[in-house]
Amino acid sequence: MASSAFIFDVTTADFEQRVLAASHHAPVLVDFWAPWCAPCRALGPVLEKLATEFGGKFLLAKVNSDENQALAAKFGVRGIPNVKAVVAGEVVDEFTGALPEATLRAFIESLLPSPAAPLREAARIARDAGRLDEARSLLEQAQDIDPRDEASYFDLIEVLLDQQDLPTARLLIDGAAEPARDVDRLAALRARLALQEGAPDNSERDALEARIAANPGDLGARLALARLLSARRDYEPALAQLIEIVRRDRSFEDDAGRLMMLQLFAAIPDESLVRRYRSELAATLNR
Repeated sequence: MASSAFIFDVTTADFEQRVLAASHHAPVLVDFWAPWCAPCRALGPVLEKLATEFGGKFLLAKVNSDENQALAAKFGVRGIPNVKAVVAGEVVDEFTGALPEATLRAFIESLLPSPAAPLREAARIARDAGRLDEARSLLEQAQDIDPRDEASYFDLIEVLLDQQDLPTARLLIDGAAEPARDVDRLAALRARLALQEGAPDNSERDALEARIAANPGDLGARLALARLLSARRDYEPALAQLIEIVRRDRSFEDDAGRLMMLQLFAAIPDESLVRRYRSELAATLNR
């Protein structure tokens, strides 16, 4: 094995420091191998060549699975060579078997920070400050620099949804690469778009709230208000309206209250809020 600052052996004793901790600074490829394994002997030199070529943009940690069987078992290694990509202390991707150099190169490049990352961070700051036009422009620039950067692509869709530019958001969602690396985020974006399409305009909010105050059993007003609130990402009050619909009349508009709650569960990033209302929904349905 070619040993360098970028290529090194690891064992159970130093795995946490040399792999998990180090992966917060650069991606780490962990190569589980054994001396008797012919595919391992074919893969190893190619990985080492690429580690040297990339010059520290990723680290290559070699684990002799015969000598570190507990470590291999902990990481679910069932066949070798098995290469796991560790980023920020978590396994984010992996493969088993000897791959061609071009495939390995693409695998590694997919793990590296995008050159558009600074623009993405600037867009996050602008969006948090409510400067949506600026955030959109920055993310469009990020996509020009790195069209393959899925994170900035999805960020751009989020901003388009914030701006209520639903036609453009739908074009981008429909044009997203499949399969997405972050399938959960793409599903959440699709759910959010579905919730916003056809939602009442915010100018109707006062009138809807007045209808509900005058007649708490006006489930049509409750459903319309839930749609309006969801479009504005006011998820908790939207869920409160929907659970009230389910409590009063589950069959209203073909179970619209429950079905919209399920849509919201897919779109809401706050897991604690989702858990709470899943529990409330289950209790309401089973009473």
